[in-house]
Amino acid sequence: MKNPNVLIIGAGIAGMEASLLLAEAGRKVYLVEKESLIGGQVIKYEEVFPNMECSTCMVAPKQQEVLQNENIELFLLSEVEKIAGSAGQFSVRIRKRARYVSLTNCIGCGACYDPCPVSLYNEFEQCLSKKKAISIPCPGALPNVPAIDPENCLYLSGKQECQACKEACMFDAIDFSDKDEILELEVGAIIVATGFDLLDVKILPQYGYGDSSNIYTAMEFERLNAANGPTEGKIILREGSIPKSIAIIHCVGRAEKGYCSGVCCMYSAKFSHYLRHKLPDAKICEFYSDLCIPGKSYQKFYKEIQNKGVELIYSDDIRVEKKDGKIQVVYKNGDGERSVFNADMVILSPAMIAKNGTKELAKILGISVDEKGFFSTQNQSLSPITTSVQGIFVIGCAEGPKDISESIAQAEAAVGKVLSLLS
Repeated sequence: MKNPNVLIIGAGIAGMEASLLLAEAGRKVYLVEKESLIGGQVIKYEEVFPNMECSTCMVAPKQQEVLQNENIELFLLSEVEKIAGSAGQFSVRIRKRARYVSLTNCIGCGACYDPCPVSLYNEFEQCLSKKKAISIPCPGALPNVPAIDPENCLYLSGKQECQACKEACMFDAIDFSDKDEILELEVGAIIVATGFDLLDVKILPQYGYGDSSNIYTAMEFERLNAANGPTEGKIILREGSIPKSIAIIHCVGRAEKGYCSGVCCMYSAKFSHYLRHKLPDAKICEFYSDLCIPGKSYQKFYKEIQNKGVELIYSDDIRVEKKDGKIQVVYKNGDGERSVFNADMVILSPAMIAKNGTKELAKILGISVDEKGFFSTQNQSLSPITTSVQGIFVIGCAEGPKDISESIAQAEAAVGKVLSLLS
């Protein structure tokens, strides 16, 4: 007999969509998320292309639905450790790490943050701001309940007898006795929706990342522009000044990775929309070696930035240098002539790559990864979500670079496959 329950790994936009659709169909869903919150990378964005919709307004209702749906059991700070069995009867072992804060008792008041004496760089904010050893990744995180970092907490690491956060909490939500748990589940099908990472631009010295504090990655700029980000949406340089000239460089790492990520041109254009709205007098140049503008609505979106005075410059030979304390984008134009653009700010748009840990998870699942490092599927044209193991499906950016609408479409397709398999 086939088990009707479903395991979904990853609570980003694709994982949440698949969870809600299966829950609506009456299935029990176990949603496993490695982080302390749900929403994936999308919640880091201020707006999404091509209609420049508020990302939070779009995603928050889905997050709330996931948290409140009785058919979805959410495991945060959790990872799959072992999978056995076959389609219809998978046995799954999950390790759920201790949060040290009660999801039931905590009301999200934040009274525990300030008393904590530990200050750390906030990885969620791309290290543009600091956090405490007890924290939420950003304002508006869901669930709005902090977690304690046991490696840096003075009490849990055994460095001091500090319990400042516990003493500040009026609701008895801090639990230093919390322990990791091992959970054993039985499911009939598995959907993998682990998302993506961005290429580490430090491995590409020609772009000068790290040589100047005013060279930013795409995700750093997203958080700089976000209303709930470290500068509350003000586009200012690290020393506090407002940039007057900005260069956006496409295709960072495309040659090295050997594929086009398909979304970098569009999110680079989105950055120009951000900049033109907030810094109307700034000089903005986008440097590209190729343009990928798919779909009927995207062409109009790109045309709008040209009409707003954003300059598009073709070059397949670009370097970013620091000279006399200033940033220069040195490039060869279409005629092969060397030119220079002086920039106060440079934004690098790197390739999307497979999520860290993909190979390890693939081994646990008994499936393979492709030559680019993403989970491998049987047929890119006819079955882009079906793996070599019946009952295991891969969706969203876990399968390869794609935008939000494509990720949602794959989630819907996988749900159809699962319901057909388990019926």
